[in-house]
Amino acid sequence: MTGTGGQLAQSLAERALLHDGVELVVCGRPQLDLEIPGSAKSAIAAFAPDVVINAAAYTAVDQAEDEPERAFRINGDGAGEVAAAAAAAGAAVIQLSTDYVFDGRSSEPYREDATVNPLGVYGRSKLAGEEQARAANPRHAIVRTAWVYSPFGRNFVRSIMAAAGVRDVLTVVDDQRGSPTSALDLADGLLAMAATGAGWGETFHLAGRGQASWCEFAREIMAQCAVRGLPHVPVEPIRSEDWPTRAARPRNSVLDSGKFERTFGFAMPDWRISARAVVERLAREQAAPAA
Repeated sequence: MTGTGGQLAQSLAERALLHDGVELVVCGRPQLDLEIPGSAKSAIAAFAPDVVINAAAYTAVDQAEDEPERAFRINGDGAGEVAAAAAAAGAAVIQLSTDYVFDGRSSEPYREDATVNPLGVYGRSKLAGEEQARAANPRHAIVRTAWVYSPFGRNFVRSIMAAAGVRDVLTVVDDQRGSPTSALDLADGLLAMAATGAGWGETFHLAGRGQASWCEFAREIMAQCAVRGLPHVPVEPIRSEDWPTRAARPRNSVLDSGKFERTFGFAMPDWRISARAVVERLAREQAAPAA
């Protein structure tokens, strides 16, 4: 697995302990740095893996508008180099991608064969990574996911919980819809996929079951905080125009994960169940005495 400090990398490292027969090796900086051309080949060859999960990525959506070269270096060329290095080592590669490869104009959940049309640099760079991974390694799988959160790092759940501790009310965009996805669930799906040895040469969607707006997501987080006696405040809806961002976001990026479920027999939980579990875990961690 490439990457070390991200949400998915930490979730994979934790969940791999629960999957019998899985030996997960983490390979990240400084040995493997996707900003440095050529670093992937020697780093991956040293481990002789069966499957490489490329969990390393540039994910700063707004910052990417000002750093397009860096975004494309990591998400595009870097992804291609990881895939090529995996192929040279006789391994398959799972390349993570994003709902932001779509423009959000569809009224239906996006399937894998939907037309891609990213709105910003981040989405374009991830699409470039898909294309390079496909070209570099015939034993590839592209897995698009969305709205990832976890108990680790910076993400929407942790940000909303922190904001509730210092503000009287939260205003959250209500006209963008997507599929909130726990990185822990995503890790379980990827590990199940890697163990089957199937699905190579294909593209899949893997995201939380159901859909929500950011406002609905925030309200669910606050509801779970209220149950557990954590700080909670009202959440008021606003339009995207009321919260301008450097990069445009798709209004609808709900993903249909049916193909993944049919292929691998793995179904993602409803997003509310997983959000509840993450809030509960964070509540326990906050309550635990310092060592």
